[in-house]
Amino acid sequence: MQFGRPSGTSPFTLSVLSAGGTGVGMTAGEGLEGTISLARAADQRGYHRFWMSEHHGMGATSVSSPPLMIARLIAETRNLRLGAGGVMLPNHAPLLIAEQFGMLEALAPGRIDLGLGRAPGTDGATAAALRRGAEANDGFPQQVLELLGFLGDVFPPGHPYRHVHAVPGPWQAKENRVPASLTAPEVWVLGSSPYSAQLAGQLGRPYAFALQFGDADVDTAMRLYRESFRPSDILAEPHTLVSVPAAISDDPAEAKRQAATSAMAMLRMFRSEGYLLLPPDEVEAYPATIQERQILDAYIGHSFHGTAAAVADRLEALHERTGVDEVMLVVGGHSAALDQRGITLIADHYKLPHLNEPLPATAQ
Repeated sequence: MQFGRPSGTSPFTLSVLSAGGTGVGMTAGEGLEGTISLARAADQRGYHRFWMSEHHGMGATSVSSPPLMIARLIAETRNLRLGAGGVMLPNHAPLLIAEQFGMLEALAPGRIDLGLGRAPGTDGATAAALRRGAEANDGFPQQVLELLGFLGDVFPPGHPYRHVHAVPGPWQAKENRVPASLTAPEVWVLGSSPYSAQLAGQLGRPYAFALQFGDADVDTAMRLYRESFRPSDILAEPHTLVSVPAAISDDPAEAKRQAATSAMAMLRMFRSEGYLLLPPDEVEAYPATIQERQILDAYIGHSFHGTAAAVADRLEALHERTGVDEVMLVVGGHSAALDQRGITLIADHYKLPHLNEPLPATAQ
């Protein structure tokens, strides 16, 4: 597996996750173009990975299919590992995901990540429309094993899928009398609970913890992952990533305003009003009740917001406490321009390299 070294002067590898932000007042095309621009900026400034998450039925994001966006970003970037952070596997047939990521790996060998989660990525009604039964999550470990079997074409004799093959993949190479690829999609287990931590450890896979979802217990999850880790043919030692909500600006007040747009989106979701990124002025003018103000303040405080130096201090404190190998900045407030400026400020703070000139923009 291709894990990065510490980025610049930071003690950890730095990466970016885009929530595919499409704020109120933006079209879907503008939101997706913002994601493309963000990926290009991350590519030029030496970040290691660029992931996108799968969401459905949310007005604030236009990325319902990370594989589709990865395919576009392959042509827009040179250096980044591109991935899903993640694919919500109970929404899909494992064979289909193996085929899609096999195609992506064929297009960009050695640059594709596949993060696997079990949450629906949406509300209950939309989850039902995605054909998720009430027990959909119960089969997640078996689904992961099936996916790994399809990716590697390694089902044992007697398995019902022994003669079912994901194409592209190792079987196709053998059939066509060509060498098998020396690379494969890098498979991660994602989560924010002890369950996902232990599953990742038992499978001998890298583990990505989503700290953007409230006050999840990252310390316990990291301990359980390391305690349950079993070396595999993929990974000899535990490897961890923590994703954190981030809003960075030269102006701390502006960073806080950006963080507040995401906090308001969470409050709206709790109230079953839909996850929307409202303009900062509208968020500030909202007449919150005492309870709502507490929720908003909690999410704003949970966000890593402020100047690059202030955010870096919090990142380094997190690293010192957890020993995490990689940190992923989750950006997705109302302003796509501020998100892009923010990752540039962190890159400057940690002296990440300028890797290359921008690629020509793809014709729209």
